[in-house]
Amino acid sequence: QVQLVEYGGGWVQAGGSLRVSCAASGRRSSRYRMGWFRQAPGKEREFVAAISASGGSRYYADSVKGRFTISRDNAKNTVYLQMNSLKPEDTAVYYCAADPSGGVTILISDYDYWGQGTQVTVSS
Repeated sequence: QVQLVEYGGGWVQAGGSLRVSCAASGRRSSRYRMGWFRQAPGKEREFVAAISASGGSRYYADSVKGRFTISRDNAKNTVYLQMNSLKPEDTAVYYCAADPSGGVTILISDYDYWGQGTQVTVSS
C-alpha cells in the first residue's frame, strides 16, 4: 500500500512558475513509477508527465513539453512537477499517481495509487 499526498498548488499569473510536490509513503514507494495527471472543471482527467522508478525515463504530454519538468528524489520519497510559463489552460486539479511496474506509462488505468489532488489556478 502506498499513500500519496500532493502539495504546493496555488494561484499564479500567466507566465509564472509553480512547483507541486507529491510525498509518497509506504513500503518500497521509491521503486514505483510515478505520474502526474490533471483535471479541469467539466473535463476528463488527462496525462501530464511520468517518470520511471530510477528517474532515468521521463515522458510528457505535448501540451506541457518544454514548460514542465518531472523529477524525483527517492531519498525523500518525493516526486516534483516544476511548471514554468504557465497558461490559463493549465488551471486544474493536479494529481500524482504511483504504480509498482517498471518503465513509464501515460495510462490512467495503469496506476494503482492516487493522491487527493492539489489545485493550480493560472490567471490571465
